Amino acid sequence: MKTESKLMRYLVPSVLILIGAGFIVYGATDGEAAAVIKKAIAICMECIGLG
Repeated sequence: MKTESKLMRYLVPSVLILIGAGFIVYGATDGEAAAVIKKAIAICMECIGLG
């Protein structure tokens, strides 16, 4: 029982971190980073009254 809980304690977070890293890499290679920056600049310009 202890071995199983110890395995789950480290396995589940590791798998979730790998999945998250995979999504980050996918988004960066898909060009989403540029889209996010473009939208962020537009929002900032609107906030200070230039857009």
